[in-house]
Amino acid sequence: MHEITLQIQRDDESGWLVASWDAPDGMGGITTQGQDLRDLQQQVTEAVAAYFEEGAAPKRIRFHFVSDPVLVQAWSYPATFRARKP
Repeated sequence: MHEITLQIQRDDESGWLVASWDAPDGMGGITTQGQDLRDLQQQVTEAVAAYFEEGAAPKRIRFHFVSDPVLVQAWSYPATFRARKP
């Protein structure tokens, strides 16, 4: 297998990211989770290595975010950094 795509969703209850992939033959798949994107990437890498036999793991793993994630939240700048009117 050359490539797999995992569906990524945020769990509303825990706030963790959940990744899932269903095997094309309908016989199993992968589901794992991580606290953040970095943790999820590590968990997915380990889960893929455990699922596939040696030498059969996909060369590429893609993430498909079911909804757009918020990776960085904007904040309010202090008054000293706001644009001044002439």
